[in-house]
Amino acid sequence: MFTGIIEETGTIRSMIGGRLEINASKVLEDVQIGDSIAVNGICLTVTRFDKVSFCADVMPETIRRTSLKELGPGSVVNLERALTLSSRLGGHIVSGHIDGVGKVVSLTEEGNAVLMRISADDEILRHIVEKGSVALDGISLTVAYVSNTDFVVSLIPHTVKATNLHTKKDGSLINIENDVIGKYVEKLMKPRENEVAESRITMDFLLKNGF
Repeated sequence: MFTGIIEETGTIRSMIGGRLEINASKVLEDVQIGDSIAVNGICLTVTRFDKVSFCADVMPETIRRTSLKELGPGSVVNLERALTLSSRLGGHIVSGHIDGVGKVVSLTEEGNAVLMRISADDEILRHIVEKGSVALDGISLTVAYVSNTDFVVSLIPHTVKATNLHTKKDGSLINIENDVIGKYVEKLMKPRENEVAESRITMDFLLKNGF
């Protein structure tokens, strides 16, 4: 579990045969084999580390479903260690399980902020709520606007500087994790398989409303 508050950016050293090696510093301060580190919002398990880097195994499925497929040596990635019970929840609850990939449509300056517009498919957009939370490459952000084809987040200068967002341009891929609370609510509201939802339309209702 994570908060979406990025601790530092790292640099990919290599990505060969399903093994990802990343140069880092802060997240290595108390690292142990088996620890979880979010890399661009993807929860990965540390399999090896030294004083300047760590390794994690990445499944082909993860590469297919995330922005890792467009990254390589030298790419800048966001890093966050797993949440502890003593941590401040400065962002929102982030699981590290990516729902899909969006594409940067535009970056527009607005005063001291930058408006980043992201296009995404319907399965992603159905869970995007205006003024709600979304994690982009693991960064906890607030949705400023949402339409049928895309959504917008407003970025303060600190967020751009402290994360990999300064590397983004039109057409860049970005990992999206929808707010986990919304996904659970939707799941609980759905009828179970082969279960017919009880209708609220009754004969009394129809008669009272002139039918």
